[in-house]
Amino acid sequence: MQAEIIFKYFPNLTDIQKDQFIKLEDLYKDWNSKINVVSRKDIDELYLRHVLHSLGIAKVYSFAEGTTVLDVGTGGGFPGIPLAILFPGCSFTLIDAIGKKIRVVEEVVTGLGLTNVVCIHGRVEDLGQQYDFVVSRAVAAMPTFVRWIQGRIKKKSSYARKNGILYLKGGDLSEELKQYKNAEIIPLSDYFKEDFFNTKKLVYLPVKYKGK
Repeated sequence: MQAEIIFKYFPNLTDIQKDQFIKLEDLYKDWNSKINVVSRKDIDELYLRHVLHSLGIAKVYSFAEGTTVLDVGTGGGFPGIPLAILFPGCSFTLIDAIGKKIRVVEEVVTGLGLTNVVCIHGRVEDLGQQYDFVVSRAVAAMPTFVRWIQGRIKKKSSYARKNGILYLKGGDLSEELKQYKNAEIIPLSDYFKEDFFNTKKLVYLPVKYKGK
């Protein structure tokens, strides 16, 4: 069972959470055959390349009850859906500009019975709400991404870690992050031993505001 890799790294899941993670495979394989949101190669390694990768955020930072999280450019629902399963007491908003992808996300959310997820077809620049954290998986270079989400993060932090961006990315990030002196780069290979994670990182960028 592919989902075993999730249970190995997250041994304290409830039975409901385990069942939801197990259901992901059939839901994605079914919908991917109709609307291709995950590459054919990756669908066979869904739990490693998408689910566990998404949960790299949770290995570094555990969201407190009541945290609001925005997943920008969610694609097929990553990292938002795995995180929503893991943190049922938090609220997740998943947004993507491509309608067919959001349709799949909505169907997966419904199939899993998740009640803490809102799906939006649109552009993040047009959102009116603010959130504690913004998460994403390599949808753009960091300067572009920061511009897109400007004004979307709450200024007041209510939890241990300051509000900001939690961004999954791979490769050499020195060039695109050189202007962000307060960026923290965490190698996911510190937490996951599979070769896939050798070049994968999580970037935490606390949002600084004028006068703070």
